[in-house]
Amino acid sequence: MMPKPRLRKVRTALRRLRRSASGVAMLEFALSMPFFLTAGVWGIETANFAVINMKVGQMAVHIADNASRIGDTSMLENRAIYEADINDLLVGANEQGGSRLNFFEHGRAIISSLELYREADHCIDGTCPATAATEDEQFIHWQRCLGKKNATSGYGDAGDVMPNGIGPAGREVMALPGESTIFVELFYDYQPLVTNMFIRDTTIHSIGSFTVRSDRDLTQIYQRDETSPDPVASCTTFDNPYAPVP
Repeated sequence: MMPKPRLRKVRTALRRLRRSASGVAMLEFALSMPFFLTAGVWGIETANFAVINMKVGQMAVHIADNASRIGDTSMLENRAIYEADINDLLVGANEQGGSRLNFFEHGRAIISSLELYREADHCIDGTCPATAATEDEQFIHWQRCLGKKNATSGYGDAGDVMPNGIGPAGREVMALPGESTIFVELFYDYQPLVTNMFIRDTTIHSIGSFTVRSDRDLTQIYQRDETSPDPVASCTTFDNPYAPVP
């Protein structure tokens, strides 16, 4: 049996422990940390997703704007465009996105040229574009694509007739006679800083459109050197030629 003095000391220590509040703050902090950490990560990922969304949207507009300006400058004839011009345009988009976005590794760009079909503009010596469009109908004359993401245009493919223009329903853009309207779609898989569990849809989709600034040769996209042709950014190939070398 424990001696009475020692028993009294134990009882006193237990009473003091029961009245002590010195560890409450530490306990409350430990219990609340998971909530605050989760909320913090959620806020950071949401903010980063908004920034990346904005960057992709700006890239779509810039690609469309630049694509509306490319081609040879001439005061005597319509401006011809070349595959090299489109490749340079895509190189610029890759530089604009930067290594953090690494756009063509995780996304895809689709550039479409919407035009009003007219034999006088589109046919050379009886050779016309492969399309079912008839005189004065809107159609997609050509498309160029780049990026590893397996995504296709949600509005149409090269050769498709577009009676109402191209774009979201009710907000379609159209081409004027003898002119071209560049329409750009970008798809990108969001790359999280920590986790994507807080982002419901991680695929970012943005569009942009510009009317070509000057008179353009609408017959075709040319090669500067037929004996050594430049690569064509085909819409049936999913790759990233600008991937950094390990």
